[in-house]
Amino acid sequence: MSGSYLRRRLLSSVVAVFGVSILVFLLVHLIPGDPVDNLLGERADAVDKAEMRACMDLDQPLTIQFGRFLRHVADGTLGTTCPDKSRTVSSMIVEALPSTIALATAAMVVALVLALPLGLLAALRPGSPLDAAATFVSLAGISMPAMWLGPLLLAIFYVSLGWFPGPADSTGGLRALVLPAIMLGTHLMAMLARMTRSSLLEVLGEDYVRTAQAKGLSPTRVLFRHALRNALVPVITVAGIQFGSLLAGAVVTEKVFARPGIGTLLLEAISQRDYRVVQGCTLVIAVSYVTVNLLVDLAYGLADPRIRVQ
Repeated sequence: MSGSYLRRRLLSSVVAVFGVSILVFLLVHLIPGDPVDNLLGERADAVDKAEMRACMDLDQPLTIQFGRFLRHVADGTLGTTCPDKSRTVSSMIVEALPSTIALATAAMVVALVLALPLGLLAALRPGSPLDAAATFVSLAGISMPAMWLGPLLLAIFYVSLGWFPGPADSTGGLRALVLPAIMLGTHLMAMLARMTRSSLLEVLGEDYVRTAQAKGLSPTRVLFRHALRNALVPVITVAGIQFGSLLAGAVVTEKVFARPGIGTLLLEAISQRDYRVVQGCTLVIAVSYVTVNLLVDLAYGLADPRIRVQ
């Protein structure tokens, strides 16, 4: 990929993040209700409410509030919390983000480890019992509600068998990630398995695959060297987009397993009408999305040399 293309993609990503920041800033200020009442309660003293309103810059015009928001973005703090101004929004996000990244990465690993072999075997034997079984597993994974799967995993592997740590267990290490990753990665696994099967079936019917077979190359070399690499392009697209959504925070999974994360932080900020935390979390999520999409573009060139040459 050329440097000019990457520069254009980077510029468009910056513009997209800036646009999302403006939109979120306007939307949170247009929501009816007083955030001070949510934070302090309606019975709080007028003096306390005035101090909180000044702390949140709500006593200033909207233009000044937006200017201060941009300044906080530029200095990296994303603003301070109220009434405790010693704590910044960025520090809260930094505390929550590693847990979300670990959970999203583990869920993606689970999805890919299960989806690629499942889709590959189904594509090699279309119409066979193996294909029917893979289709059943995929449909079950897509249709299975996460709110049902999570408690089921806990009931079997934590309560009955005791193989994995339970919710809010901070001593479990990597074992504590297994059940949340399975819960979060099951739906993605089913989606990627179906995508791998359909994409590989389409590629196996191309002329260059038949040419490779006519040259006498081994079936394994034809499959992995010529067919699978080209079939992975749409799979990479879906996996990248879904990984961006995982980074946004799997609120349901975090709630079921009592895990911290940026999704839980954002949900609590929304319920409390904490403008600065909502804006900061949304900005980080937007940056995560555009970064993942940029990495997906680079991965296209690794999977398909034709894209890299273009």
